[in-house]
Amino acid sequence: MENGAARPVIVAIDGPSGTGKSSTSKAVAAQLGLSYLDTGAQYRAITWWMVTNGIDTDDPAAIAAAAGKPEIVSGTDPKAPAITVDGTDVAGPIREQDVTAKVSAVSAVPEVRTRITGLQRAIAAAAVTGIVVEGRDIGTTVLPDADLKIFLTASPEARAARRSGELKGADVKATREALIKRDAADSSRKTSPLAKADDAVEVDTTELTLEQVIECVVTLVEEKRAGK
Repeated sequence: MENGAARPVIVAIDGPSGTGKSSTSKAVAAQLGLSYLDTGAQYRAITWWMVTNGIDTDDPAAIAAAAGKPEIVSGTDPKAPAITVDGTDVAGPIREQDVTAKVSAVSAVPEVRTRITGLQRAIAAAAVTGIVVEGRDIGTTVLPDADLKIFLTASPEARAARRSGELKGADVKATREALIKRDAADSSRKTSPLAKADDAVEVDTTELTLEQVIECVVTLVEEKRAGK
């Protein structure tokens, strides 16, 4: 197999919600035989733990004090990415609205970011064939030496339409407002804000189908692996 001799490649895919980041990252990893990590799921997992354990998510000091307590384990199979907290499968619960509403506040706490960033770096370092890591600060903070950095963008309207399609029955206008609010929170936080790395390749997905985005990213990764 041609890819067998290819060197391990670390791919960082950043961008806001609704740009096709997760679907693209999983598909690219599966197609190229790479591991996959959804860093957003890790922040959701620690937020879920805080909510479940009655930690006041409006109190950064309380969040900071508890940041080291939950044991978060992320599976890296792109076809079936798993995530557990203290041995409990939380893949479903972390997508619920109460977690979504609080994840930006919890993620902004420096102690949380330090803890989760450490987990992410360890997972990337252990990926034998390479890995696709998706998030908001991968190329800038978590893996600044990644072999390839991609920043996905799309218009707020396109992103809202996609997100409301995922969140069945969601109101597109309300979803758009929520996305813009989340972008503002994630882009303005002091610790590891959502930002495009200087050496990232920007891909605007507004007018592209998911298949076209995947094809574009696969091409970029293959060129990088070939040393172009």
